[in-house]
Amino acid sequence: MKVLLLKDAKEDDCGQDPYIKELALYGLEAILIPVLSFEFLSLSNFAEKLSHPEDYGGLIFTSPRAVEAVELCLEKDNKTEGWEKSLKEKWNTKSVYVVGKATASLVNKIGLDFEGENCGNAEKLAEYICSREPPALPLLFPCGTLKREALPNMLKDKGIPMESITVYQTIPHPGIQGNLHSYYSKQGIPACVTFFSPSGLRYSLRHIQELSGDSIDQIKLAAIGPTTARALAAEGLHVSCTAESPTPRALAVAVRTALQPLDPCGTLGSRPSLCR
Repeated sequence: MKVLLLKDAKEDDCGQDPYIKELALYGLEAILIPVLSFEFLSLSNFAEKLSHPEDYGGLIFTSPRAVEAVELCLEKDNKTEGWEKSLKEKWNTKSVYVVGKATASLVNKIGLDFEGENCGNAEKLAEYICSREPPALPLLFPCGTLKREALPNMLKDKGIPMESITVYQTIPHPGIQGNLHSYYSKQGIPACVTFFSPSGLRYSLRHIQELSGDSIDQIKLAAIGPTTARALAAEGLHVSCTAESPTPRALAVAVRTALQPLDPCGTLGSRPSLCR
């Protein structure tokens, strides 16, 4: 069965996207089509803030793009040497909070220790931060233009100081229409379409509906998490499944169950390769 993943590719150590790899273990043929692009903003201002860890109680990263903004700041202003010599260690004396494995992996790449990676979304991370001892200095929160207000509001309600800085904006991927048309021409109607964010849904839904025509009701619509599932429901669409956590394994289990509730072994959502 064919699964369309509306996301950009992220290669693992083996040079393969982990979502494609995991879905293949469940007998599902997945193809990626990116629907989002990102433009970075205020990098000079952000770089200045990164240069003064003494002014902050820590960092909050809720997306890979925010971490990429750090990398761009270091490259743009030739601050990589200074980061390696002292800044990195100064930030590591403070709390660095992250959401999700992908973000955590990038934070690890720039040499920072982190916590909270098992929190599935920003709201759960906010709960985690609120359970810790509150910092005396504000937490620096690099974010995008489409950030939700749940995390800032929850921290504010608990009296935890935080300073947001917008470092990127989300825009439609320039090739989205052409890539989707090419997919449908070559692969036909997918058995399942998976959405990875409300913004990705917003930019791709019209194209998916036009290309699918009357077959749209036959396609299982999957969401990477509850926020995206709510966005689908708000469009009047039936959400066939939602991943329990934003990970390749959780999504593969959810999609496999939605497409084929019982596998050949008679168990729910098991990997075919593990059947006895």
